Amino acid sequence: MSDDQTRVQEFFTARAADWDSRFPDDGPAYAAAVAELGLRAGDRVLDAGCGTGRALPPLRAAVGPSGVVVGADLTPAMLREAVRAGRDRDGALLLTDVAALPLRSGALDAVFGAGLISHLPSPAGNLRELARVVRPGGVLALFHPIGRAALAARHGRALTPDDLRAEPNLRPLLTRSGWRMTSYVDEDTRFLALAVREG
Repeated sequence: MSDDQTRVQEFFTARAADWDSRFPDDGPAYAAAVAELGLRAGDRVLDAGCGTGRALPPLRAAVGPSGVVVGADLTPAMLREAVRAGRDRDGALLLTDVAALPLRSGALDAVFGAGLISHLPSPAGNLRELARVVRPGGVLALFHPIGRAALAARHGRALTPDDLRAEPNLRPLLTRSGWRMTSYVDEDTRFLALAVREG
């Protein structure tokens, strides 16, 4: 495991046990973001960096019993919390790095990534790997239940121009990685960037 992977794993391992209780009101925001993916019954979707699996129930509701839902995360402690919360009933949980997914190319219709982008060690390469597993025309949602400014304030930081999630940075990053951004929302109550997998 790389130093970057170890750092991410240590960060989330330390926070796994009380993660859901720290953010108890995020459920509706997750459900609203999942709705923006436009999933249909029978679709195949990945929750990349799924953590405790808070997106899995709305993803399962969107694709129905005939669909496929997979949650992938690098941190065993987060996946244990997902199981403890019963979210493994909504999707298959994979202990894996989103930089090297054990999935066929073009196997998925969509990827959902909550709070993902700031934890990617190699954003362009990692987004390219997500593009690899999505069919042309498939969708990517990069989500956070609060916007960039609110998140920075929560951490006692100022927003900086090099923030990967700033639209002038994110749009070309997605383009270089096989995606075309179709919408961008950065409000106090949510961050949501949607992109389509180029053909």
